[in-house]
Amino acid sequence: MTTQYTVRRGAESYGHAIGILLIDCSTPFIPGDVGNATTYPFPVLYRTVPDVTLTRLIDEADKSLTDNIIRTAKELEMHGVRAISSDCGYMIHFQSVVAEAVSVPVIMSSLIQLPMLERTISKDKRIGLICAKKSRMTEDMLLAAGLQDSGRVVIYGMEHSAPFRNPILEEKPLLDASLIAADMVNTATSMIEEHPEIGPILLECSNMPPYAQAVQRATGRPVFDFTTLIGIFETASFRRPFHGFY
Repeated sequence: MTTQYTVRRGAESYGHAIGILLIDCSTPFIPGDVGNATTYPFPVLYRTVPDVTLTRLIDEADKSLTDNIIRTAKELEMHGVRAISSDCGYMIHFQSVVAEAVSVPVIMSSLIQLPMLERTISKDKRIGLICAKKSRMTEDMLLAAGLQDSGRVVIYGMEHSAPFRNPILEEKPLLDASLIAADMVNTATSMIEEHPEIGPILLECSNMPPYAQAVQRATGRPVFDFTTLIGIFETASFRRPFHGFY
């Protein structure tokens, strides 16, 4: 058991399991959201990346943001986090460059789960992907996540839902979780009705995990999101002993 410790230069606090890069936006982060610390049963550390706005990230895929993102990721690494994530699935644009820049695992986007899901289903099944903005969910993003065959993914967007779009994409101050949940369920059930071959469902947006249970209850499908991905890496970084009897 370790009893001696050395100061980590530049650290302001210690014991953070996961570091999370936040985009520069104003959105209510409710319980279950990646940006709400009570979502996790372990400590997380947040840092907002300067200039990474919704427009520049989602609409423009602005690669000039790379230096700011890397600099902020290195700051999280300096604080001792065991893995680095983000609060937007469209951060997949920066997955490779950030992974090369730091020495801890990097899981910038929920989309990283796509190749895993692709390998868990039969060839006649597909993956349902619900994202914040379908028009900006491009094939190159799916391939950057490691997906082998983009034809195996059915994409639906939430940008046409006013209860979702107003607080999440347009940064209006009021969020009604019950209305978003209803629209998420409607979107998911429509997707399944139109594409019954869908097996697992992946929620791209970091604001969507609060509604994952409702989507699963309505569709009967396994539902993956940012929190399932982050949970995998936290568990792998801090293995606990098993308790039981034999």
